[in-house]
Amino acid sequence: MSQKLPFFSIIIPTFNRPVQLAICLQSLAHQDYSREHFEVILVDDGSKTPPEAVVSSFQNRLNLTLVTQPHSGPAMARNKGAARAKGEFLAFTDDDCTLSPHWLKALATRFAGTPDNMIGGRTLNMLLNNPYSTASHLLIEYLYSYYNANPDRAQFFTSNNLTLPTDPFHKIGGFDIFFPRAAAEDREFCERWLRYGHRMIYAPEVLVYHSHALTFRAFWRQHFNYGRGAFRFRQVHSQRSLNWIKLEPLPFYLNLLRYPFIQKRGCRALFTTGWLVISQVANILGFLWESLKQTQRR
Repeated sequence: MSQKLPFFSIIIPTFNRPVQLAICLQSLAHQDYSREHFEVILVDDGSKTPPEAVVSSFQNRLNLTLVTQPHSGPAMARNKGAARAKGEFLAFTDDDCTLSPHWLKALATRFAGTPDNMIGGRTLNMLLNNPYSTASHLLIEYLYSYYNANPDRAQFFTSNNLTLPTDPFHKIGGFDIFFPRAAAEDREFCERWLRYGHRMIYAPEVLVYHSHALTFRAFWRQHFNYGRGAFRFRQVHSQRSLNWIKLEPLPFYLNLLRYPFIQKRGCRALFTTGWLVISQVANILGFLWESLKQTQRR
């Protein structure tokens, strides 16, 4: 029976987060899945403090490979990890994520019936008392509810809980390194995957717990960069199809503002809506800033 288990290559880009990385690797060491059927490829994206000390403490517990690169961003790091992968499937997550003990088993069950598809799981926020992390995560939840309303015809997954067969990943070119930051490279990859005729399936039982602590400054910078990434995404799309992607209709944004009240009650929902408004302001400014920057280059 164990010989029939699929082999996964788990790829984790990491940058200056040794504590979170140790927690992530600990969760992988506790998977209820045969160690012989998965490997972990850690790609250090030029951290100030190299992660060798963290890695060495797990060498006897995981099939673990460390790859290094100058600071080039997560898209290139994921591609570099995928180039070293031996697995039938590539499972992407981040260094600030804790994987459910059943994460790989749930993926194996899904791929037993749909081996050619991309599987995206559910990501839960672990920092419920951090208003910025909560607002950012609620925004992702809203996007999932909008783009993945039909789980069997999903359209968008974040790269911290995304798994797919290895060969098609390489055939469509991996992640686009035109995106040097963690901003829209996953959206572009999903759009390209669908354009090549592949399918995406949302599997909420494939659980990841996310602990991305944000301050107001980090929150603003994150969403400003999302706006920059959104401009680049539209730029890439227009080069392929000769037309720009249309903005979402007005109800999309109105429902975004209502979404916290569906999930929560009282003042907390009101404050979260406020942070969502600020996130969209930062997004718009990032979009405009990147547009101006590209115009100046031309």
